[in-house]
Parts: sequence; structure tokens; C-alpha cells
Amino acid sequence: MKRLFFLLLAAMISCNSEPEDVDLLITNATVLDIERNKKWTNRLVAIRNDTIVAVKTMRNSNDFSATETYDAQGSFVMPGLWDNHVHFRGGDSLASENKDLLPLFLKYGVTTVRDAGGDISESVFMWKEQIEKGKLDGPRIFSSGPKLDGKDPAWPGSISVNSESDVQMALDSLEKMNADFVKIYDGSITKEIYYEIIKEAEKRKLKVTGHMPMAADVTEAVKFGLDGTEHLYYVMKAASGKKDSIEQVNSGYSMIIPLAQTYNDSVAKIVFDELAEEEFYVTPTLFIGSVLKELADADHSQDELLEFIGPGIQETYQGRIMSAKRAKESGSSMRDHTEDIFQKMIRPMYNSGVRILAGSDCGPYNSFVYPGESLHQELKALVDAGLNTQEALLTSIRNGPRFFDLQSSYVRVEKGRIGDLIILSENPMENIENLSSINTVVTKGEVLNVSE
Repeated sequence: MKRLFFLLLAAMISCNSEPEDVDLLITNATVLDIERNKKWTNRLVAIRNDTIVAVKTMRNSNDFSATETYDAQGSFVMPGLWDNHVHFRGGDSLASENKDLLPLFLKYGVTTVRDAGGDISESVFMWKEQIEKGKLDGPRIFSSGPKLDGKDPAWPGSISVNSESDVQMALDSLEKMNADFVKIYDGSITKEIYYEIIKEAEKRKLKVTGHMPMAADVTEAVKFGLDGTEHLYYVMKAASGKKDSIEQVNSGYSMIIPLAQTYNDSVAKIVFDELAEEEFYVTPTLFIGSVLKELADADHSQDELLEFIGPGIQETYQGRIMSAKRAKESGSSMRDHTEDIFQKMIRPMYNSGVRILAGSDCGPYNSFVYPGESLHQELKALVDAGLNTQEALLTSIRNGPRFFDLQSSYVRVEKGRIGDLIILSENPMENIENLSSINTVVTKGEVLNVSE
């Protein structure tokens, strides 16, 4: 009798309690937990501002009073994608064309990007603030600001760093503009200054990633505090069985082919284990490699997304096209030697515990690698290289926020997490190609129909 009394009392209290006010209520959802490889049917997701306040079964739908309700009709709901290597650049004359591409990321479910440096940082940080305040449609932006390079920087807008005092001034500059991490480039930077940047950034608790001079060594750099590396050249060098003898007769990127030819699985295993022990991140950028490999012969004039790319950005594509044609005419086969090795590296790196980041390298100058869509292609490339669909998705939705120590705010669709979500008609856990079935994106409390 007592048990019955308390059950009736609880029911009466529940009936009399006021529903909780929320901004958005997603109903009839199939919530995917990518991290734990589970799915939960018949769920509701309640969001206030941009934060998930509840994930419950549909029988609790009366617990909420929503400003907006979206019926998912059984569709799959998962965290938004992160593209962990993009570029906004081309100078002030192309700033507006870069800005125009921001919604294209959302169309493909990319709700966060990591900008790996360019020459329009003032605009990028302004867009970042506007997006956070809901005044501009686009993905959340984490940006390195300008790249750090040597005496003669390879890219416009980079900060030239030639001495220890330059290192301090460069890092002061990045901190003043609230850069989210440090990106080093290998245009002309010396090995000594490269290591010095890492050491000083470590003292300031700044994340560091990027390229590295080929004279440097990734296993040495990680001891100084290097957090990650962009592309696979530098890890491939460390995994060569003859890197020291190759370095004696080659310099810079002329080392690439002999390094690829001497890649050693046993050495690689030792290197990967060392990097994994330091919780190291590698952004392979496989897809752009395949695009550039075919660039001299491919016809991209009928690409569906080309019409969304501004004429100024399209003009920047010509540089890589001409380089590819010159390489073909000269008989250069660097990419033929490297792409197969890069694919071969993915599964062993993952097995060792190296944290792989999905990044597309899209942006001006990187020909026909389109915002949003290219991240889907990168995830497919990772699957082709040996990851399963769950592992590939986690390189985007888990390792992206984890790089910034924000994994507790993203990764899962659950209470307290950021409500950046994508809704799909097909389950991407079953097939990575199902990412093409994204129909709706939720970001900052706003519901966006991708067809619009």
C-alpha cells in the first residue's frame, strides 16, 4: 500500500509540474552514440541556447515547452562533423569569396572547422565571433591565425621567425589575437628555430602543429611539446630505415621519394608507439593527395560544386594545375611513390594509438577540394585506408574537440554537450557513404534544411 501511495504521489507531482522551457525540441529521433557504437530509438533531444539540456524517450515529451519543435521522423541524429584542416586565404580581395563559402560547410554537416592559417586572419576572427553570436551562418572556427615561417615565408601573411627574440614576439602576437593554436610552416624555417617555437609554445601552454623542416625529426619535436603534424611526410621520414643516409645527400622535399622507397614497417611501429605515448595527432589529408595526383589530367569543369566557388578563388587553382602539368612533363613521380605509403600508414598508426584527425585541406589555392564535401571524401579515404566507419567518424567528431581538450563538450548527443547536430535519413555507422543523406543541420539552436 505504501508503494502504491508513493507511486500515485509521484504521478500527481509530475502531472502538476510545469514543463521546462527550451528553444528547440527534436522529436522521434534515432540518436547515434558513435563513440560507444550504439543507437537509441524513439528519443527526444531538448536544446536551450546551443546546449543539450536533455535526451529522453518520447514518453517524456510533455516535460518540455519548446519555442520550436522539429520532428525527425525516425531519422538518425549524431554530433556535427569537424573538418580539422581548412584554409581561409587569398588576401583582402578574396575575403568576401571566402566568407561566401561558410554555409557550404554547414550543407555537408561540418559544424566546426580548424583553420590552419592564412592571410586574412582579421576577417576570420571577426567571422568566428559573429558565428558564435548567431549573426552569421557558418561553422564554429578555431584558427591558428598567421602561420609561423622563416626568413622568406612561403605564404603571404605569415610571420617571419629568424631568432629567439622573433619567437617570443611571434607568440606574443598570436596570443594577442587569441589564436587557438600555433601553426608552423616549413617554407624557410630552420630546424633550430622550429624546435625553439615548440619549446616556448609549450611553456605558454599553446597547442602546436603544422609542417616541419625536413631536417627536423618528429620524434625529437614531440619531446619538446609538439602536439601534432599536418600531412604524413614527416612521420613517413621518421619511419624510413635509411633516413640518416638519405639526409646526407638530399635536402628538403627532394628527400620524399627515397624516404618513401625506404619506408620500413618495423621502424614505423616503433615511431608510432612513441608518438602515441605522447598523445600525438596526425592529420593525413589523404583526399587532397588523390586530387593533386590526378590534377594534370582530370577535367573538373563539370564539378557540381564549382559554381559555388568565386572567380577569384577559382583563379588561385591555376597554380597547382600548372605545377601538376610541369611535374608530369618532367617525369616527376613523387605522388605516385607517396600516396600508397600514406594509405599503408593509417591502420598501423591507429592501432598504435596515434590520434588521427580528419582534415580536408580545402580552401583557396587547393584546387577542386570543396568545403564540406571534401571532408566526406576524406572520411571515405580513411575507410579505404583500413579504418572502419566508426573509427573514421571518430577522427572527426571526437579527435577534433579532443585536440583542444574540449571532448567533454562535444562527441556525444547527451545532456550538457554542445547542440551541434546533423540529422540523416540513413545510418552512417553502417556505411560511410550514408553521410550524403544529411538532410538537416542544427547549430546554435537553429535548424537548417540543407536543401535550402
